[in-house]
Amino acid sequence: MNSNFKIFLKGIIDVSPLMIPVVPFGLIFGILAIDIGFTPLATMGMSLIIFGGASQIVLLQLFSGGASSLVIISSVGAVNSRHLLYGAVVSEHVSDLKLFWKIIISYFLIDQAFARSNEYFKKSNDKNKYFHLIGGGVTCWVIWQTTTFLGIILGSAIPEKLGLSFAVPLTFLALLVNDFRKMINLIVIIISGLVATFGYNYIPYKAYVIVAAFAGLFTAMILTKIIKKYE
Repeated sequence: MNSNFKIFLKGIIDVSPLMIPVVPFGLIFGILAIDIGFTPLATMGMSLIIFGGASQIVLLQLFSGGASSLVIISSVGAVNSRHLLYGAVVSEHVSDLKLFWKIIISYFLIDQAFARSNEYFKKSNDKNKYFHLIGGGVTCWVIWQTTTFLGIILGSAIPEKLGLSFAVPLTFLALLVNDFRKMINLIVIIISGLVATFGYNYIPYKAYVIVAAFAGLFTAMILTKIIKKYE
């Protein structure tokens, strides 16, 4: 078996356990999008183009709340800004590739794939270890697109009166469960959550998501500096 294909398969195997919570997440997104009023084509297009669960849920939440296009685009960009850090970390492992392939890999550079591949990169000296990231990213892509499609089908069959928008905050809570284990993460979550909660009615143009995100980043930066100072 080709060594590159072995690395690709390892990426699939390593990321697969992280796909368990992605399944209900994708289903909820598809159902909510249809419930809010998006067409099946627009919903699938969103998952194909944006390919980011958290930012897509934010988009739905702001859209349903009547936010402007500028605020929605800015908020989605702020939520996805973490991928700039992912790209910076991975860049050293794909430096020999052509720009076209770097762009392809960046499309699959999502949370779960990065988390597993970053661990693999630290242990492996293989020249083509980026195949691990491709394997993990493709797995995430297939699961997300499939569950979005299934959510669309289920959403079309659910009466509008039922209403499923309450699932949005529950989905975010599910994403944050693992972060509750570290005190610094908990403080950042509380600060950004408070800013978003109190800013919902007072920050104009529905920009509370952007302000809360920057408040969280600023808090994390300050706390990180304090911790390093006393280490």
